[in-house]
Amino acid sequence: MISIRPYQESDWPALWPMLQATFAAGDTYTFAPDSTADEIHKAWIELPRSTFVACDGDGTLLGTYYIKPNQAALGDHVCNCGYVVSSAARGRGIAPQMCEHSQTQAVLMGFRAMQFNFVVATNEVAVKLWKKMGFEIVGRLPGAYRHQRLGYVDALVMFKTLVE
Repeated sequence: MISIRPYQESDWPALWPMLQATFAAGDTYTFAPDSTADEIHKAWIELPRSTFVACDGDGTLLGTYYIKPNQAALGDHVCNCGYVVSSAARGRGIAPQMCEHSQTQAVLMGFRAMQFNFVVATNEVAVKLWKKMGFEIVGRLPGAYRHQRLGYVDALVMFKTLVE
């Protein structure tokens, strides 16, 4: 059984290696592959409005997501989220559960929509999942992502209205 709960600072020792491995791959996020723990802690934990972790029944961290306003002031009714699932937990349905959870949390926080600003187009698993979760591709940024293996690839902007 998977549970999703708010991040606690005691989660950081298990969370940092998961985030570090994801960002070091250089194929899904714009963080520098050699980002430091302090840089990622600020971006993933300190700056977002909330950060959550997904755990198994033993408390092992399987994934994480953050939620924050996508823009300031007059655009702060649209949120942005980032999701990471540990390599050992992929294929177990963690990302869809975190996405559902994040949409519920977003509405509870007063957000009316969710926008993913920079989905790497070659991340076909994520693109397929977000479409399945009701997100639409509303924009394509040609060559906007410098993929570590493939060079310059497109990034997608994906959007979903949560509250009419």
